[in-house]
Amino acid sequence: MQTEIMPPDMKVLVNHIYEFKKGVRQMVLFTFNKKYVEYATARLKRQNISYVIYPVGNDRMNLFFGRKECLDAVRLMLNRPLNMLSPEEDFILGAMLGYDICAQCERYCERKCRDCKQAQ
Repeated sequence: MQTEIMPPDMKVLVNHIYEFKKGVRQMVLFTFNKKYVEYATARLKRQNISYVIYPVGNDRMNLFFGRKECLDAVRLMLNRPLNMLSPEEDFILGAMLGYDICAQCERYCERKCRDCKQAQ
């Protein structure tokens, strides 16, 4: 009998799913190689976890999964690549993902000031 070895990317996914199911996170952003799309989405479907998926480019995908309310907001917000989000949208998304709020505030201020300087 041959044992299939789980790729490191998928081990990270399994850990994210565990944290979501335990209530540590309300929503997760997982970026991975598109060759694992079927594996990742099948795993989420089997566990009845809502998700949305967006191509990043370079054979990478962004997979958001978690609470339906969070994913509804993501669907409304993400109509372009993540690096094209406004400083406000970037801040909201980071907060939704549970990132350190002080770090998000610093990031927001840096991005906002950079945008102000570019507009001058």
